[in-house]
Amino acid sequence: MNETTNIVSVINILFWFFIILTLLSPWFKQKNLESARLTLIHKIEKKRKSRVIALIHRQETMALLGFPIMKYINIEDSEAILRAIRLTPNKMPIDIVLHTPGGLVLATEQIAHALVQHKGKVSVFIPHYAMSGGTLLSLAADEIVMDENAVLGPVDPQLGQYPASSILKVLKEKNKNKIDDETLILADIAKKAERQVKTFVTTILISNDYPKKKAEQIAKILTEGKWTHDYPITYQEAGKLGLHVSKNMPEEVYLLMNLYPQNPALRPSVSYVPLPYKQPKKAPKKPSK
Repeated sequence: MNETTNIVSVINILFWFFIILTLLSPWFKQKNLESARLTLIHKIEKKRKSRVIALIHRQETMALLGFPIMKYINIEDSEAILRAIRLTPNKMPIDIVLHTPGGLVLATEQIAHALVQHKGKVSVFIPHYAMSGGTLLSLAADEIVMDENAVLGPVDPQLGQYPASSILKVLKEKNKNKIDDETLILADIAKKAERQVKTFVTTILISNDYPKKKAEQIAKILTEGKWTHDYPITYQEAGKLGLHVSKNMPEEVYLLMNLYPQNPALRPSVSYVPLPYKQPKKAPKKPSK
């Protein structure tokens, strides 16, 4: 009887040990991931003698419920980045690794203003994409380093589900007497929003030594609603616009992105051998007789 009781007790202990280990495993995994990120960030800082700030937004899943949450630039992000900038000596370079769909205008403009005020060189690294507010942050940098296939996006203001430029177009194409009051109010707000963003973009570009005429031209193109809000501005197109872009992406930036994995359940099924392949050497040609 005692032997049977002991066996049951051992099984119970093992069962609860397994349950506790299962519950704590994600926590340990996250802590290891955070430690690896900080180690790599410190390595990049040491190599480049700069302050590295990672602003990387991934779609995440709520524990238990499994609902996807799309992250974007918010007030908490601006508070954290402003704190990091305050802790950085005036002449020390700042490197920002940026991967974001955009976010709140207020938060984005706060960060952009702080970056422009920083006296050291500011570089933004975009390994994949920096749309909307992410592009606005990029414009505040002295140098925009893009992967050859990375993209930026327009910074035209959005009012709810509609672009400000599209709301203003209604006033041009329709008699005001036939437009309802709510649309007229939205048009008034849209006009102010478009003017404010255009002025802000022009100001930060001029602060980064763009000629005034060129700054106004870039600001107009990016804010007037020439494209849809999700239009991808490639590295080549960004160069044609006159932005200070380069392709000198450090390999460590790609390694850092690997430490911010997307939840596999929320991604398309993509499989490949994660190793770089070298081109096979061509066999030497036989000398002609």
